[in-house]
Amino acid sequence: MTYEHGLVVGKFYPPHTGHHHLVRTAAARCRRLTVLVEAASVESIPLADRVAWMRAVHPDVEVVGTRCDVPVDMADEPIWAAQVAVMRAALGNAPVDAVFSSEKYGDELAHRFGAEHVVVDPDRLHVPVSATAIRADLAGQWDFLDPVVRAGLAARLVFVGAESTGTTTVSRLVAEAFRDRGGGWRRTGWVREYGRDYTYEKWRAEGGELDQLVWDQKDFDLIAVEQRRREEEAAAAGSPLLVCDTDAFATAVWERRYLGSWRPRRGLGDFYLLTDHVGVPWLNDGLREGDLAVRAEMTAWFTTALQEAGHAWALLTGSLEQRVQLAIKIAEQTLRQRSTFAKPLG
Repeated sequence: MTYEHGLVVGKFYPPHTGHHHLVRTAAARCRRLTVLVEAASVESIPLADRVAWMRAVHPDVEVVGTRCDVPVDMADEPIWAAQVAVMRAALGNAPVDAVFSSEKYGDELAHRFGAEHVVVDPDRLHVPVSATAIRADLAGQWDFLDPVVRAGLAARLVFVGAESTGTTTVSRLVAEAFRDRGGGWRRTGWVREYGRDYTYEKWRAEGGELDQLVWDQKDFDLIAVEQRRREEEAAAAGSPLLVCDTDAFATAVWERRYLGSWRPRRGLGDFYLLTDHVGVPWLNDGLREGDLAVRAEMTAWFTTALQEAGHAWALLTGSLEQRVQLAIKIAEQTLRQRSTFAKPLG
């Protein structure tokens, strides 16, 4: 049977493959399907993120979101009435003739909409997962998430610093340490610094001496956009941790280095690790132009930029081993924070 207007209601906290199976099943049986995302203010994944993720996975259905802080009690008539009132308002009071769900409350919800209840995989046999299980063990349930959701939930550790201060070396060692843990951690992503590739290509195209290259804002715009694209791609394909050797935020500091001025850029890092220049020998790999004085100045610039932006950050000092160990501790702390969800309402 084909329905005129179907409805799927859920928190999608977070969305997972079971939700997507439900939506696809419903969409195949409806001329029009609306997915209503309800989020309470106490929950730690923003409503806007959940709506965006569902729209990205299901571009052919209508996804709407609403805040709903009404208590949950399936035996309370006034609460039921209050819940449905919020739903109807979010739907613009559009008539519904089928409610699709995997839950026991679906019968009552469909009744209140004057619709038929269509049950889909109630025993979770087709997709053995639940949002509760994911919130309890994000890393263990990671593969039940769509790539766009993984990108949104991954903990992002970003290394920044002046030239020849070890950002690449330390960040790669941290990524390798997590990959060595096996399982899903083998997919831990490491995003290299695109600015180095861009510099080489620009140098090859323009010729001459490296220090004679002419830079403008357009160069840094291109670098920032491509760095962000690579970061998103790696986050979608990787483990719950993404390690980045710089990001779009750091591009602004490099813009200051070469243009004398800078425009703050938004970074997506959960934690920034600034590699100190002190105690790190200068190594010229053919693409470096600075010196000890420039490194010290840039370390100060990064410190100021991180502080003014309000980012969580730490200065990595000491030996290479000490820097790596501190970075791993911070990565583990960040993972715990990103994997801890507020208790849902109801």
